[in-house]
Amino acid sequence: MYKETVEFIRKIYNQPDGVVPLHAPVFMGNEKKYLLDCIDSTFVSYVGKYVNQFEGITAKYTGAKYAVATVNGTTALQIALMVSGVEPGDEVLTQSLTFVATANAIRHANAFPVFVDVDKDTLGLSPEKLNDWIFKNTTYQKQTRQLVNNQTGRAVKAIVPVHTFGHPCRIDEIVEIAQKYNLIVVEDAAESLGSFYKNQHTGTFGNLGILSYNGNKTITTGGGGMIITDDKELARKAKHITTTAKVPHSWEFVHDEIGYNYRLTNLSAAIGVAQMEQLDLYIQNKRDTASVYKTFFDNLNIQFIAEPGNSKSNYWLNAILLQDKKERDGFLEYSNRYGVMTRPVWALMSELPMFSDCQCGNIENSRSFVDRLVNIPSSFRK
Repeated sequence: MYKETVEFIRKIYNQPDGVVPLHAPVFMGNEKKYLLDCIDSTFVSYVGKYVNQFEGITAKYTGAKYAVATVNGTTALQIALMVSGVEPGDEVLTQSLTFVATANAIRHANAFPVFVDVDKDTLGLSPEKLNDWIFKNTTYQKQTRQLVNNQTGRAVKAIVPVHTFGHPCRIDEIVEIAQKYNLIVVEDAAESLGSFYKNQHTGTFGNLGILSYNGNKTITTGGGGMIITDDKELARKAKHITTTAKVPHSWEFVHDEIGYNYRLTNLSAAIGVAQMEQLDLYIQNKRDTASVYKTFFDNLNIQFIAEPGNSKSNYWLNAILLQDKKERDGFLEYSNRYGVMTRPVWALMSELPMFSDCQCGNIENSRSFVDRLVNIPSSFRK
């Protein structure tokens, strides 16, 4: 299976030698043109037309009313949590199976992550496991409309579900649970630009959502993030504190609260605008690749991670499930030795040293994925 898979991947990427990357950026539009225009304008920092254009085109594409561009997805998540009402010492329910930025951003907001399991079909936060954890571990105080963790005594303030590898989680059910307990929902849609659940873009179900434009994402600005929301006041607050909380004035420097220098640069946004112009092409290409992969792995009786029901996934990173950790490690060793970049899923957040003291539910599904899941090359095929 190892040799056959490596040869197949090289064939579909038309790359008989050299390294086949996991996910490479592609620049085939107006990136250089817009960058040159940006440089000529001298507006290369966070003030400039491309930042506004990038926010506008993203809001229109996702269906959100407002978009606020930041320097990366981690800062976008931190600020989204802060402006939505998460305060220092609060707890935030999220999943252990995610990239470290999810948990880092919660701590950057001075809150504490609590880890819940994922669904087998979505790889995203499980509504059933979420509801079960809340029922067994918290008390809802009706007078204050606050959910309190029975063990820690902390207020549970928010939920951060992740649309893992671009596959939408069952976000509508998660929002329904959140509304029952007066919880904030901030969607980590960092990996899912261009993914839809029940014909609605990921990141637009909760109070806020965030996107990422890291170099390995479906589109890239080199590094960048975006907060999306339908709440005008939350968008205003997010833009204000990510721009050092500077009060607008023609010449005075007045700042009315502790702010952050988190706004995306005009240079990066110029690339983002050009990339957005190609987004539909990129996603269709990636969906075609996923279809080819699925047919190939079905013939080998290997489970390919396909989009869940009611979903249209961007297939940011394709993944397969092998039989056990031994087979996983054997495939990882063989494929990387022969120049096809493959990677295991991330280490569980609950097992990293800085989060090992955080509360964690039964995460049997997450542990199963860690032992068996492998990401395979998912770049745009030229």
